[in-house]
Parts: sequence; C-alpha cells; structure tokens
Amino acid sequence: MTESANTSDASPEGVPAALAIAETRAWVRRAVIGLNLCPFARAVDAKDQIRYVFSDATDAETLLATLVVELQRLADTDPALVDTTMVIHPRVFSDFEDFNDFLELADAAVEDLELDGVLQVASFHPRFQFADTEPDDITNATNRSPYPTLHLLREDSVDRAVAAFPEAEAIFERNMATLERLGSPGWDALRRQWEADAAADVATRPAAQG
Repeated sequence: MTESANTSDASPEGVPAALAIAETRAWVRRAVIGLNLCPFARAVDAKDQIRYVFSDATDAETLLATLVVELQRLADTDPALVDTTMVIHPRVFSDFEDFNDFLELADAAVEDLELDGVLQVASFHPRFQFADTEPDDITNATNRSPYPTLHLLREDSVDRAVAAFPEAEAIFERNMATLERLGSPGWDALRRQWEADAAADVATRPAAQG
C-alpha cells in the first residue's frame, strides 16, 4: 500500500496535509504518468511503492532534518515496500531560487549519510523555471508540482529504469514537445482534473477507512 505521512494538519494557506498529499499523488498520476513525462513512474505507482510525506517545516534547518530522516528511512527500507519518497513542504521555499539553493544542502546530506551512489535527491516546484526561459514558458511545467517537493530516488532503480528504456536521453526533449503541444490551456485543464481527483480522494477516504 502506498505510504503517506503527515507532520502537520495544514499548510500555511490552510490546505490540509491529507489534501496536499492527495493532490501530489493525483498530479503524479495525471501529469507525470498521464503525459508520460517519466516513463519509470508508472510501475512504482502501480505497485504502491511511493511514500508521500508532508512536512510542516518553515525553515531550511527543519526541512533538512526531515530530509535526513527520510533519506535514512528509504535506505533502510526494502525497495519492494518503498522504492521512492516524495517530501512535500508547502511552508518553506515557495521562492524557486531559494529552493534551488537548498538543493546543495540536500546533496550534501546524501554525502554526509554516506549514501552517495545509493540515493539521490531530485526536485519539483510550482514555480520551476529552466535557465533561459520566461516564467510563463509552458515547458517549465514538465517539472512543476502542486507544492515544493523533494523526490528521493534509489540509484539502482534509476539505473534499471534507464537501461530498460531505449533512448532515455531523449526524454527531456520529448517532454518539452509534449508540453508545447498541450499548451497553457491544456495544462490548466489538467491541473483542474488532478485537483478534483484529490478533493474526491480526501472526501471518500474517511468512509473507506471507517
């Protein structure tokens, strides 16, 4: 079963943690998998091997501490149970440049834990922007998530996925073309779909659990 963890009841904007997790999961399914932006994501989602973590961190130090815990937890967990972790943190680094700077600390944490070559940290952000692009360039959406998110990956899983996918180096260019065909109206429509999926998921979850 897909794992999730909440360290707070709500984001600064009043979005419940459960909804933030549900929206991120829906984005993975509607955008990342639905548009085939990452051909490796479908298998881990289908096997419920993605752990979703909501962090209530409001500063870099607290987020880094959460990251260290989740890196070690992923390293210590059987890949068959959890292959990858998404750390969602709406309360800190809403500014993309600050978030981008934090990634150096994230990489350093991997090395400090002696997990270099074992795990890596990728990233998604609602204001992600490639170098030499305008903020409204639709190709930026390939890396835009509902909330700032750190993606913890196993190096072995990445290597196997790349080996199984012919011309993996062409994924980037293909994703750019996919978003250009979709356009801003299409991306906005997709966002409305994943937001609706998340709202429905949260609305039905208590009944399903009860």
